[in-house]
Amino acid sequence: MARIAGVDLPKDKRVEVGLTYIYGIGPYIAKQVLQKTGVNPDTRVNKLADDEVAKLRNIIENDYTIEGNLRTEISMNIKRLIDIGSYRGLRHRRGLPVRGQRTKTNARTRKGPRRAIGGLKKKTVK
Repeated sequence: MARIAGVDLPKDKRVEVGLTYIYGIGPYIAKQVLQKTGVNPDTRVNKLADDEVAKLRNIIENDYTIEGNLRTEISMNIKRLIDIGSYRGLRHRRGLPVRGQRTKTNARTRKGPRRAIGGLKKKTVK
């Protein structure tokens, strides 16, 4: 089983797809890493040799910001926006869409479920 950056890669998937299970690595970066290391993207993760896994681990950990470090960097960027009081920071603080989306309708992912406005209960009949 290949373990890279603290993540167990799924055994039966292709390496190209398996690498995307690491936070911060998408399809494009996975292809770049495989090109740099010379590993065939069609090989299955469980068929990788130990030296290939070592090459992948080395390139990924040295050249890319991934997992915990990336999460920390993103949260620090958001905290900075909030601290300086920028418009984007205010939107983050209020839990509203940050990138100019409409909020009159939609935006339910950021705003959360609708709140009931008093008196919408069913009345029981006697």
